[in-house]
Amino acid sequence: MGLSARARRTAGARREGRCLHGLGDPSGCRIDPAPERAAGTWAGFLRSQADALLACDFLETVTLAGARLYVLAVIEHRTRRIRILGATAHPTASWVVQAARNLVMDLEDAGCRARWLIRDRDGKFPGLFDAVLADAGIKIVLTGVRMPRMTAISERWVLTCRRELLDRTLIWNQRHLLHTLREFETFYNEHRPHQGIANARPSTPLPPPITEPDQIARLDVRRHQRLGGILNEYRHAA
Repeated sequence: MGLSARARRTAGARREGRCLHGLGDPSGCRIDPAPERAAGTWAGFLRSQADALLACDFLETVTLAGARLYVLAVIEHRTRRIRILGATAHPTASWVVQAARNLVMDLEDAGCRARWLIRDRDGKFPGLFDAVLADAGIKIVLTGVRMPRMTAISERWVLTCRRELLDRTLIWNQRHLLHTLREFETFYNEHRPHQGIANARPSTPLPPPITEPDQIARLDVRRHQRLGGILNEYRHAA
């Protein structure tokens, strides 16, 4: 003869009470785990792995003659340091793979211990590109389809490069583009402040703050122009 409805409810309440207090078999509790225990968020991953994260992307531009050129750049998440890997009119598989090899050697020379590289699903990235980085201990993380916010830092650099450089420069040819990008790379890494890293610069430490009022009167700021005045650097005279 089975239990009455009241007896079944009482037994269920006792079993649930034992589970909540850490007693009995938890398999019958039917309490789902918290979402934070099952999986992390993308923002949490970016914050926790910032020291070991890279992101890369292609940037397109057009010369005065109408030729379309492709620029491949890599940025470090923690320091915001940018690396221009090259520019070409034909981003073939061999060219992209060689750029990956150059990146690996540059990271080794700089002592950068990157573990992850975020990239989109652009068809210009061949499988050997991922293999070269995997041999160096760098795991590829693919973004979702049409989700540019997953590479927000890289996308923001592309916007900065367009707004502060390419939209204000007439590019003659590939050689001129590379020269222009090298100048911007130096400016971006050594002089331009970045809000994401407390207005610091990727490759140059901030100068000591001014603590005495008379120091302001003794300031002698000099301007150094790059690319004919498109980029301006301001420094204290020695």
